[in-house]
Amino acid sequence: MKIGIGNDHSAVDMKNEVVDFLVEQGYEVVNYGTDSYESCNYPVYGEKVANAVAQGNVDLGILICGTGVGISLAANKVKGIRAVVCSEPYSARLSREHNNTNILAFGARVVGIELAKMIITEWLNAEFQGGRHQTRVDMIMDIEERKCK
Repeated sequence: MKIGIGNDHSAVDMKNEVVDFLVEQGYEVVNYGTDSYESCNYPVYGEKVANAVAQGNVDLGILICGTGVGISLAANKVKGIRAVVCSEPYSARLSREHNNTNILAFGARVVGIELAKMIITEWLNAEFQGGRHQTRVDMIMDIEERKCK
């Protein structure tokens, strides 16, 4: 599985640790984030990863900024993206099982690296359950179709 990762200046160190963790787990990782500590704009990286996911260049995406909020908001503006911000593993797992999320975001200033690894593991190991959840995901995507014309 190929995972795209993006980050702003506040999350360079965490991104590097997450990349190492993912590679150790056998994932291929494509870095769309910055490697500089110089202040930059998180929407750039949220959009890069979201486009890569939407276009099928990577299977899933992970985004990290200070809180995870801003970068996920940018990603969610790309058609077909369902990005979720999670600060604990339970919501991460359920977001995949119930909402079929394709991008996970979290904050380098909110969670430590060990918690980030737990969140990522739960998210990646979860599978979309379909059924009644598919109906709801379809409804969400229908909103996108109607409002983005």
